[in-house]
This record gives sequence, C-alpha cells and structure tokens, in this order.
Amino acid sequence: MAFVMAGGEGKRLRPLTKKRSKPAVPFGGRYRLVDFVLSNLVNSDVRAIYLLVQYKAQSLIEHVRKSWTISPLLSDQFVTVVPPQMQEGSSWFMGTADAVYQNLNLLKEQQPDIVAVFGADHIYRMDIRQMAWFHQKRQADVSVAAIPVPISKASDFGVIQVNADGRINCFQEKPDCPCSMSLDSTKAYASMGNYLFNTEVLIEVLEKMHQQGKTDFGRDVLPQLLKNHRLFAYDFSSNEVPGVKSYEESSYWRDVGSLDAYFQAHQDMLGIQPKFDIFNPRWPVFSSIYQGPVAQVIEGQINNSLLGAGTFINKANIHNSIVRNEVVVEPGAELHDCIIMDYVRVCRGARLRRVIIDRHNIIKPGTTIGYDAKEDRRRYHVTSSGLVVVPSGKVNYFARDSRETNSGDIERL
Repeated sequence: MAFVMAGGEGKRLRPLTKKRSKPAVPFGGRYRLVDFVLSNLVNSDVRAIYLLVQYKAQSLIEHVRKSWTISPLLSDQFVTVVPPQMQEGSSWFMGTADAVYQNLNLLKEQQPDIVAVFGADHIYRMDIRQMAWFHQKRQADVSVAAIPVPISKASDFGVIQVNADGRINCFQEKPDCPCSMSLDSTKAYASMGNYLFNTEVLIEVLEKMHQQGKTDFGRDVLPQLLKNHRLFAYDFSSNEVPGVKSYEESSYWRDVGSLDAYFQAHQDMLGIQPKFDIFNPRWPVFSSIYQGPVAQVIEGQINNSLLGAGTFINKANIHNSIVRNEVVVEPGAELHDCIIMDYVRVCRGARLRRVIIDRHNIIKPGTTIGYDAKEDRRRYHVTSSGLVVVPSGKVNYFARDSRETNSGDIERL
C-alpha cells in the first residue's frame, strides 16, 4: 500500500498556490501535479492508496473525487483522501513522518508487507514494481529512490552517500555544503522523496520518533535508521518504463517546486521530439474525464503548442504555449511561450509573452504582458528570470459561455 504526501504548501509556487495546495496545481493540457504519482502507483499495480492532505485541500479533494475512483467493487483498490484526523492529540500534521504516524491505524488495518511513502509534486514516470524487486533482493529495511543532480542544486534535496553495492552510509537533509558523488564531483546523489519501508520497521521507528518529538522522514527518520538498519539507494536511472520513446530524456524527473522550474517542465513537453512525451498508451497519465467539446480552431497561426479540450481560437497567433480547457483566444491576440489555464478569455489584440495566466481570468482587449518589465512588476508577480504570473481571477467566469463579448461586458466583469 502507499501513503502519498499531498499536504504541501508550495510557497515557492505562489501565486499558483494562493488558493490550492501544491499537488493540486494544474499541469500540462489537462492534469494536476498529483496525477503523476497516482498514475505511477496504479500502473505499477499499487492500488491501495491513502492521500494525506492538509494545506488548502479542497481543490485537491474535488479533483480526486472526480478523477480517481478505481472500483467500489474491489475493497483492496482505492484512492482515499485523508485529512488530519487528530486521533492522538489536537495537532495538524507536523511533518512528513508525523503525517504517517497519525495514520498508523490505516497501516495496521491493511497489513501490507511493504509501504510506499511517495511525494505528490514531481513530474516523472516510474515502475515502482522494479524498486520493490530491488528492495527485496537487497533484503533492505528501507529503500530510497535517488537520482544525480547538479551540486549547485543539491541543497534543495536530501543528499545520499552510498557504498559499492548501493547501501546508504550517510544522509544529509538539504545540506548547505552537500557531498558530491564519488565518481562525479559536479553532481550529488539526491533523494527523490520516494521511500519503500518494511512495515514493521516503519511502525517501530515512527512510534520511537513520536516519543522524541521528531516529525520528518529526511531530517529525523532516515538518519535514525542508518544506525541499525539496512538502507539502500535505488538508482532511478535503472528504471525502465514501457512505451518511452528513444528521443525522450532518459530517467526524466523534475521537481517543479519553483515557478521557473514549473514553466520549464511545460516546455519539455513541446516539440516534435519532447524531452517528456505525455502520450504513452503503455504507461498513461490518468486525470479527470472532461465531458465538454474538443478544441476548435476557426482560423489562426498555431505553432508547437498544446490545446486543451473546449478551447476556442479565432484568428489568433499561438507559439510554444500550453492552453488548457475552455479557453477563448480572440482575433488578433498573440501568445508566445505561455501557460493559459482553464476558463480564461484572452481578448482582441492582447499580447502575452512568457506569462502564466491562472484560471478564471479575462485579459482585456489590447493588454500587453511580458514586454515591459517595470510595468509587469508593478501589476503582477514576476520571477527573477522575468516570467510573469497572473493569479487566479475573482470571477467564476467560464470563457466559452459566450463567444462574442463586447468591451462593455468585459469592463463590467
């Protein structure tokens, strides 16, 4: 069975996380971040899944309710949302380990041999069965999925040192001075935040950590287990997923914890040979089932872009962009390197470049965003790289309710 840690606040993704948790943030043409880990689990035949939520969880709860009902006929196959139950006190989840500790009753009810504890906010494909085979072959108590990252970025991760057979001998949680890999001084071996635990070991260590007031897997649990247990690093680069094309980046995995990383991961899906090709019938990414119409293009120039269902485009120019569900792009509008989320209307003559527009927005006629850095910073959130983010709109407005909207209507909205 699996615990998916889906309570992340996602401070570095604000304003996209102003009204939703990090795992609920939309991604690509129709997905949420949480869909990737859930799809990996289901495709790997891990179908007893508890989703531990906390921060601004309603959007995530609604998404899971609509998208992730596996089968009510099979009692051992489910995706269940679990908010803090406060069964042993009055506190919320105080950390990743504390979140699982507060739900040990669920673990004891299911009685699995191995427990997967996975994060909910990364973009990747992974066959978890291969990690489980590695775990059993090594007779491990804990296995940690790991991947090399540039040493300059390693302070954002747990950093692992291993011996020749992959056994972990040192674990640093987000160190200021991370240790490099023995064979490559430019990289560090980073934890992906995905763990497999033998059930008895997990229960024992969490009960002990709780008594000591320690609440985090990376900072507290793994260093404690290193003293007397067998911990191994599972090399993610050895994982083979069916259907991955030869042109895709080998072992693609992205932590989209910042706005710039989130934007770049979208760019990785574009092109005739994308680094991460979302189309893979042999390892699908599941999400909500949209019941509306397909995208419709009346006229325009569209290059290297993804269009969500229900999109309506008329005499517009769209380049290197992702346009999600039920977006209207009016005549003369231009989108360059943009992410346009659901239910947005981009009105006549608007020009947008390197912009993320969150849901339920109306971009008024003639608006220019992404061309004047000083003006953009006065009105919107702008990253250090110049990426502009427009927060979600205040009007519950569905862009396709009316294909023709006059200027007076836009001003009133």
